[in-house]
Amino acid sequence: MAGFRALAQQVRDPHRAPSQRRQALRKCLERFAPYGHRATWQHLCASAGFHPDDREPDPSLLVAALEELEEARSVWLAYESEVAARRRREKREGIRQPTALDEWHRLTWGGRSLLRCDPAQPPTPRLAEVLRRMISAMDGRYGHPAGRRTMASSQG
Repeated sequence: MAGFRALAQQVRDPHRAPSQRRQALRKCLERFAPYGHRATWQHLCASAGFHPDDREPDPSLLVAALEELEEARSVWLAYESEVAARRRREKREGIRQPTALDEWHRLTWGGRSLLRCDPAQPPTPRLAEVLRRMISAMDGRYGHPAGRRTMASSQG
């Protein structure tokens, strides 16, 4: 089973038929689909300028859709990396219990269905911008745990 990067390479491969490149892009959504599979597909098609049912869209439009998806995925991967680094710090400081923010992250692990929406009306801003806003809102809602006292300092 191919990973996201291998599928992205297939989307860019000029030796593949447009239908194969389209299929590779759809398979990318099995690895990362922030709105859910159908809604993310609808968004990418509208954003890049091809119809979702077009079986052989212009390859340059497929690449444009892929680039938007890759941009959003890089935002999400950076966020996941920050969460992992924060949890390692907290554990070193003696904070073993996950926070509410960690529960949200656990439920959205992997970047699928982060923000459920109607496939007929997905949000119109670029995926990366929507993810940045969502991450910022979640951080604001639960607060950055960096300001919490550690268990060791609360006992002394």
